[in-house]
Parts: sequence; structure tokens; C-alpha cells
Amino acid sequence: MAESGISRKYEEYAFVLDYLPHGRPSLAQRMYRTAGVVQLLGELYFTLLEAALRENTTVALGERLYIGRDPRYKIAYIIGRVDYKDLTSSAQTELPIVLEKAVKAQEKRFIAFFNGAQALTPRMHALELLPGVGKRYMWIILGQREKKPFTSFGELKQRTGIHEPVKLVGRRILEELSEEEPKYRIFTRGP
Repeated sequence: MAESGISRKYEEYAFVLDYLPHGRPSLAQRMYRTAGVVQLLGELYFTLLEAALRENTTVALGERLYIGRDPRYKIAYIIGRVDYKDLTSSAQTELPIVLEKAVKAQEKRFIAFFNGAQALTPRMHALELLPGVGKRYMWIILGQREKKPFTSFGELKQRTGIHEPVKLVGRRILEELSEEEPKYRIFTRGP
């Protein structure tokens, strides 16, 4: 529990976005007995992180690593959070691919979003924050979920005509991560 009485939430797993054998040049860091630095995307809160690898460790792009508090096998320590602008160009290129993988792996979580999303303001619905979902698709989704809740991305696609809902969610997460200060966060945590 944090000193303020608020429970801190940490990522348990993360996906590798890039491997930097000598660290990030702009980052003043001490790398004692590490095999370099990895840039990571947290699995649950989509936190962008940097971590030092243990010696004699190799990783692959997109690999899912344990980064929680228990003994870690590949990660020596977490260096800290980073902003989207601090990611390497390779990590930025890998990010949409890894996001799609993460969204597919958490299908139930995102289907629950489609089934339960509410209006944010009298004129704006949370569903409209997804790229490509305007008023028309919002009303289709609301009408279909009222008849019967969605159970999968395939069913959502079939019943609403939305093409590639996984990519829509991934693009929204990417927007939240890459904007300086997004007005609305529906899938990511703030700084």
C-alpha cells in the first residue's frame, strides 16, 4: 500500500518492444552486470517501461516477460516508465503489432467494454473514442448489445459490421499512449 493510502497497481507481465544492448543513449543509467535494456509494453495497463536484462539473457521482439515482484528470470530490474516519444523507432514500429496481440489475448476484457461502455458527456459516448466508430456504429453497437451481449470479437464484427474490432481497440490504445495529454483515457493509465 502506498503512503497516501492508495493501493498502487503494477504490471505483472509485459511484451518486448525493442532490445537495446547498450541502453538508450539519452538515458543516464548505471548498468551493472546487465545484458542491455528492453523497452516494454505492460500487458494490463499498457504502461511503457524500460528494464535492464539479466546477464546472459536473450529476448525476442513481442516476447511476453514476467516483470512482477516475485523473482524475475530475464529482467534484472525495472528502470522506470517512459513516454511514447522516448521509445526507439523500432519500438514504435513494433507497438501496433504487440498491441494487437495483447488485445486478442484479453478478448473478454474488451468485449466487456463493448457491452458496458457508457456516455461520457451528453454528446459523447465512450464507443465514439474508438477510431472509425462514429454515431452510426455507436447506435448499431448499442442496439445489438441491448438485444444480446456480445461474446467475442467475431460475433461483434458479424452483428455490427465493424471491420477488425481488435485493430480499432489497438489504435485507440496507441492514441492514448502517443498523445501528450489525452482528454479521455479508456484503456491506459495516466502518468
